[in-house]
Amino acid sequence: MKDMNYAKEQYDEIPIPEELAERVQKAVELSESRQKILRLERRKNKLKGATAAAAAAVAAFTVLLNTNTVFAQEMSNIPVMGAVARILTFRSYETEDEDLKLSVEIPSVEMISQDTGGLDDSINQEILRLCEEYVEGAVQRAEEYKKAFIETGGTEEEWAAHNIEINVGYEIKAQTEDYLSFAVIGSENWNSAHNETKYYTIDLKDGKMVTLEDLLGENYIELANESISAQMQTKSAEEGITFWTPEEGGFTGITADASFYVNEKGNPVIVFDKYEIAPGSAGEIEFEIQR
Repeated sequence: MKDMNYAKEQYDEIPIPEELAERVQKAVELSESRQKILRLERRKNKLKGATAAAAAAVAAFTVLLNTNTVFAQEMSNIPVMGAVARILTFRSYETEDEDLKLSVEIPSVEMISQDTGGLDDSINQEILRLCEEYVEGAVQRAEEYKKAFIETGGTEEEWAAHNIEINVGYEIKAQTEDYLSFAVIGSENWNSAHNETKYYTIDLKDGKMVTLEDLLGENYIELANESISAQMQTKSAEEGITFWTPEEGGFTGITADASFYVNEKGNPVIVFDKYEIAPGSAGEIEFEIQR
């Protein structure tokens, strides 16, 4: 609550031009009648002719949206001026009963004043589908786990002590002038084999999804493989990680669909899931590839 009060105080102190204030008020009034997560029909009339003060207000406003989830939820329908992108929490809910606790935050990408050919809508629909499918699957797995537990002699009291939790959320990895990179994460505290992370990186200048080839060039696979192999040796020596050999199912090279995000330096960071190239004790393993 302290963070929320601070965020609102900062927002209240931003000088807002009369025209923008009127638009904000209309947006707030409109939001009261809207309950949809994704706006499939984009606003066709973009805000133009903003003053320097309005641009400054947008900059501060965008920072608040991307650093305070509660504030973002309350302000999700207020328009932002300028060629920027932001991530908002369009649905957030929690449920808890004697069987499990469910916590969900579903993000949505909004591109402002930029024609992306519906890229943000496409991403948002995919994110919504992935989150809904993950929650449905995780709940089903928990129900099956409970059934097997009870059928093998467990009691309701013993089951409750498991404190089963399902979490779906997101994490912003980097937001720069060039890139917006974030992860959508699903996790189950009793079943790490089904934890899932999906990474998204958007080129803000060109308004498109970024690939490893875009970042590293046509020889990206060779370049990434060389860097990862060298870093594996370093991690083994300095961090004590024991990587599986190729014969044991370890690292043999990346593919075009390798999971990655872009960090604040603009470098791709390739991510391997838990158990993918090393024992589970190593967790997720990341390799930053220098450009």
